[in-house]
Amino acid sequence: MSERDEPVLPRASDRRGPTPSEDRIPLERVEAVLVEHYARLVRLAYLTLPGDRGRHRRVLDAHRVVQRALPRLARTVRVEPDGDVYTWLRTRIVRAALAAGTLHGVPAVVGLRLFPRAGGVAELELDRSLSAMTPPARAAYALLVLEGLPEAEAARVTDDPEAVRSASALRERLGGAGERALTSTEFDPCVVQTTPDDLLRRRRNHRLAAAAGTLAALAGCVALTAQLMRPATAPAGPVAGPQAASTALDPRHLVRTDPETWADTSRVDLTAWPARGNLAGDEGLLSRALRVWNHPSPSVRRSVAPGTTDEGPARSPQLLYAGELEGHRVVLFHDGRRTVRYTEPARGGAGGAALDIARADDSGVTDASALVLVRGPSSARYLLAPWISESGLRDLRAPDRFPEPLRVDGGVTRSVPLPPDKGCGAWPALQLRSSSRIVENHRFLLTDLGGMFPAHLTYQPLPGHGKTPRAAARPVEATGPDALVAWSRTSCTLPGLEAGVRAVNTWDFAGQRLPGGGSGTWSCMRADTWQGPGQVVVGMRPDAGRGLLAAGAERDTAACSRYGQHLVASVIYRDKDGNRNLLAAGSRGVTRLTAAGKTASGTTLAVRNPTSTAVEARTRTGQVLKPPGTA
Repeated sequence: MSERDEPVLPRASDRRGPTPSEDRIPLERVEAVLVEHYARLVRLAYLTLPGDRGRHRRVLDAHRVVQRALPRLARTVRVEPDGDVYTWLRTRIVRAALAAGTLHGVPAVVGLRLFPRAGGVAELELDRSLSAMTPPARAAYALLVLEGLPEAEAARVTDDPEAVRSASALRERLGGAGERALTSTEFDPCVVQTTPDDLLRRRRNHRLAAAAGTLAALAGCVALTAQLMRPATAPAGPVAGPQAASTALDPRHLVRTDPETWADTSRVDLTAWPARGNLAGDEGLLSRALRVWNHPSPSVRRSVAPGTTDEGPARSPQLLYAGELEGHRVVLFHDGRRTVRYTEPARGGAGGAALDIARADDSGVTDASALVLVRGPSSARYLLAPWISESGLRDLRAPDRFPEPLRVDGGVTRSVPLPPDKGCGAWPALQLRSSSRIVENHRFLLTDLGGMFPAHLTYQPLPGHGKTPRAAARPVEATGPDALVAWSRTSCTLPGLEAGVRAVNTWDFAGQRLPGGGSGTWSCMRADTWQGPGQVVVGMRPDAGRGLLAAGAERDTAACSRYGQHLVASVIYRDKDGNRNLLAAGSRGVTRLTAAGKTASGTTLAVRNPTSTAVEARTRTGQVLKPPGTA
């Protein structure tokens, strides 16, 4: 059944009960119904079986349960007077799956592991939900969705009314997306992919010979099973068989970009990276990395960035790097949407292997300029893009200090100190320059926030810094004097950001004279993630050397972006005489501010000894604004 197929219910002839002259149903007729609806019944058994036994075993056990549904010795089957053959089979198979322990016998596969094709986000959500449910609840959900049974009938089959209520609640929560996902190939044990099972621990020659032999055995087994079962209809849609799977997992088919492609293309991103590293020709390592990506074992430490799917490669990916660093072998792949990093100890085989998957779609010159190869407790090493012509290391907390040159060998940097997990000490950042061969030829900053890609840092100066008075400034690279000063004060808030940050912009949206003398600059630091949603941290930094005064924060917001250009914020500020002041400021579109009962035109307001901290702003178009984080 393909992802777009509607469930095909059994025909009326399959539901025909016995006539008054029929005491029992011949076994041949029952077998005919089973063969015709074999794929549907196997899917039902697969969904019912406990999820803790793994997809490979569930595939085989689902086929075993259905193939053992017919009585071994009887020649006829007694069906309820108001029942039918298909209903009898369905009930028998569901109850057998619920009672299934350790099953042995045919079908059996040696040397290969079978699992259904991976789906998308909806399938992943459904799989997680079903894994958390009991087998009766899983069976009830399948009966309600696939079979269209009423809740009372599903409770009769599973003999568990509470499970039916749980399944009904899940059906209501997931809605149509869950129902469509259930009919996809993610949950079809008749459309499978294959990978070797224990080949990671074998020597290369033995591995290749075993793979060839078991692949041939599987082909014969599949052909024999298809001949014996004689299904009436074959699943629609493309089937990812051994040939398709082996192509994606064959290191000889990896995409390798020419080393000079980056200098002669309009697409300057990860697709222009050549394959680098001293192990880029090690087919054994590359084969292990591909197979672990496609089907990681429980012993592999795996991390998947937010908003990223974890399915294996659908086609041969691009090789970015394969080499040995810091006692580990590291492999980097790119499949057009994701970047995948495989790591294993340089000595000791595949034990202690790790797999990290991150989003990489729509990357460009700056945010595709560096990838983390290895990260230790206090330092990391990066692979730089081929278009990087100059690299340095600077401290964001020391804006007046020049960056120190960063040694790079074969695109790989030396060990670079990591930023602190908390506190506000030194904050290392990579300062890179792109090559003049791609015209860009500009400097930019990246800093490590824990993801596979370092985050790109930018700066948006105060309004009026352009040629036109009060002109709206745009984000620029954070390498100029004003930008470095701003980041020296706002970098302290970076440890509080969520994972998966792609870029961070500091926007100075207002300046204000402070009570008691001096001035302050209001800024909004916005962090954008790879999946889209962003978070903001707003504050005011007095020019007299105090730290940043936090004014508010908010997650999943468009504030401080091109789609959220209006902003208001407030802080409590004590002047040098100890007086308590409520300071409020708005972005350039604000025309009126109201704070603690006072109203002023313009973008700033100060109220001494305020009786409340309520702040509101209005823009020239009449829009009412509240500070971030307030209702």
